[in-house]
Amino acid sequence: MRTVDASPLHPAAPPPTDPRPPDGVTGVPRRAGRWSIAHGLRALAHLPHCGHRPVLADLRFLRDSLHFARDVHARCGPVSHGVLFSRAQVLLMSAEANEAVLTDREGVFSARGGWEPLLGRLFPGGLIMRDGDDHRRHRRWMLPALRREALDRHIARMVPAIEAAARRWTATGRLDVHAALRELTLGIALETFLGLAPGASARAIGADYEALVDASAAVLRLPLPGTRFARGLAARGRLEHFLHRLAAERTRDPGEDLFSQLCVAAAQGADAPTRAELVDHMVFLLMAAHDTTTSALVTTIASLAAEPDWQERLAAESLALDLGGDPADDTAHGERLGRLELAGWALREALRLYPPIPTIARATTRELTLHGQRIPAGAPVTLFPLLVQRDPRWWSDPDRFDPLRFSPARAEHRRHPGAWTPFGGGAHMCLGMNFAELQSRAVLSALLRHCRWELPSGQRHRHAFAPIGHPQGPFTLRLRAAPGADAGRGDRRAAPR
Repeated sequence: MRTVDASPLHPAAPPPTDPRPPDGVTGVPRRAGRWSIAHGLRALAHLPHCGHRPVLADLRFLRDSLHFARDVHARCGPVSHGVLFSRAQVLLMSAEANEAVLTDREGVFSARGGWEPLLGRLFPGGLIMRDGDDHRRHRRWMLPALRREALDRHIARMVPAIEAAARRWTATGRLDVHAALRELTLGIALETFLGLAPGASARAIGADYEALVDASAAVLRLPLPGTRFARGLAARGRLEHFLHRLAAERTRDPGEDLFSQLCVAAAQGADAPTRAELVDHMVFLLMAAHDTTTSALVTTIASLAAEPDWQERLAAESLALDLGGDPADDTAHGERLGRLELAGWALREALRLYPPIPTIARATTRELTLHGQRIPAGAPVTLFPLLVQRDPRWWSDPDRFDPLRFSPARAEHRRHPGAWTPFGGGAHMCLGMNFAELQSRAVLSALLRHCRWELPSGQRHRHAFAPIGHPQGPFTLRLRAAPGADAGRGDRRAAPR
């Protein structure tokens, strides 16, 4: 095997292998489909062991993901192996590994091979389950609905609901942060992507998504009655049935929502996704659009609860840009949200400390060398952004909330291309990144115009990273009206019902 020491990643010459991929795994050698725990442990035995036994490793990771990652890195350095969630795999914990795997310039990593054993039965057919030309084709189908002109229309439709929620929360004086934001972001996602108003259907869909995400962290991945995994599969079935019926309706009578646009395009195009593929994409996109955005907003708001000076700075920035008006009468509203520089830094800093997706999965398509360690073909690999984004090599005082590290004067996120990767990278960079950022700025801006917040005495924010970042236990904030806040401001248009 030839290696070159100048780079952290060097693909070796492809070993002889059956050229046919295993069923449903594009671009992964056939041997990857046979990657049992016993085979994997033998194939990875030359790598340092993470020090945690199977199942116990799962429980420790779920209980405190950051502590688990720091412990493994302290024992083994940036490359190790272990069994996590019933897979013998390579654990990669460095900015160099993030860059090499996510940019994948040599084409040696498969997203589908990494994610399918974990999420394939819960989110089949989503973009993260696709590679190569297949992934590019499906991404191209989805992209027009999330371009800038489409985002401006989405913003105009979501801001009234955000303003109404901010006023309602302020009036109550207390806020169950995760529950309130999850309800808001789900409502926005359903209205924007599916054209659905709040109601019984929305509540049922929300419950099914909660079961789906919960199932993704199940240690026992068998559909046994009463288990988390079985509940997740049942929820998936109900969502599919609902979306197939809705697709037929949207094709006959399209609206302005994203699903309507995709259904019409699919009906008119020769090289277009099938209805089943559209449903697969929408199941995954709705999860990503509200659960990950909720996580980002919760951690930003939680971090600001201990930073009253930053709350005032962000509020002043929002007021200076006059973001309290009706976006339907203001074509530049989305553009002004994009100019909330301080808010952008605060959101990015929360994403650094608490990435909504704490790890990223891939599988190797051929043998390679990374950090001087040989990684065999077909090996599952897991990146740990939650650790790298607190690496003191790249971040000063890395556990401290400090939005100014993203300012042009410091630009710590530019010290290494793999140091800040909450949206992934390369061909699989999050498709909804701009939508999520604009929505988060809109929520943060509205909240700051209406109120200030703090933690009740004796309470602190405890964060669980997996499966998607969320508060560990109840998390309530005390709200008070902002100085000079006008309860009627921004209420010239009723929120959608």
